[in-house]
Amino acid sequence: MAINTISLATAMTSALDKAVAQKAATGFFADNALRAKFVGAGTVLIPEIGISGLGDYDRDGGFVPGAVSVSNRPYTLSQDRGRTFQLDAQDADESGVMELAGEVSGQFVRTQVAPEMDAYCLSKLAAYAEDASQTVAGSAGDALALLQDAIETAQAAVGYDEELVAFMDHSLYAALGRSEELSRQIVLSDFSKGELDLQVRSLNGVALLPVPDERMMTAYDFNDGASEGQTAGGFTPADGADKIGLLVVPKRAAKLVKKTEKVRIFSPEQNPAADAWKIDYRLYYDLFIRNSLGKGIVAFIY
Repeated sequence: MAINTISLATAMTSALDKAVAQKAATGFFADNALRAKFVGAGTVLIPEIGISGLGDYDRDGGFVPGAVSVSNRPYTLSQDRGRTFQLDAQDADESGVMELAGEVSGQFVRTQVAPEMDAYCLSKLAAYAEDASQTVAGSAGDALALLQDAIETAQAAVGYDEELVAFMDHSLYAALGRSEELSRQIVLSDFSKGELDLQVRSLNGVALLPVPDERMMTAYDFNDGASEGQTAGGFTPADGADKIGLLVVPKRAAKLVKKTEKVRIFSPEQNPAADAWKIDYRLYYDLFIRNSLGKGIVAFIY
């Protein structure tokens, strides 16, 4: 039984890891290559490299010496989240637990985990843009002008060879869909997210990613699941939070670091509290922004 349970938990962890990457609009940030080393329980060291620019070559003296500096900047993971569920033994015998556990866990990821991860990551990106005064102004109804302004601002900051993505709330994405001018410019393009290759709408090579409005706010409260008024868990917009209408981001500008994404499954015989299968899910993660590309993060907030 123990071996079978371990195998089930391993398979479930792998499946849910892929599901999170695919169902979260921000899941592709986990694809970004970023050399990192964990030190301690929740701190990761990420190297930052500084390099001297070109100098004049001297035909007598040769090359001008340059310098390369490598510093490890510590970042601390802040999102340590989890839940435990029980499936009564009569609802799922050993032969059917895989199917039922998979259905419960899959729905949990789709309806709770992926939305919360998006809300956290997008609010952090928007806060970065707002703090750095990297925002565009205008009316939510003039979506095309806002999008073009944000793209041009980002490209002016990081160059024209950086791949950009544009997260959009319902209002702006719908307004774009009604634009006759835009309909002639939008094309379908390939977009990779985890192991999934998608076809998304794009404008001048910028992927347009619609995001549900509940995930597009500037600040959130993340419920602890135990305190009074927070037992439902999940997340809610913080008091005074604004809407994020548009967020243009270089695709390589951020890295989603997950130290732990783990599922543990205990059979009814291993569960001392009840005659039930017990499923524990834990996700310990954070989003870190590259200093070199942060200036390309541009938001429209209203």
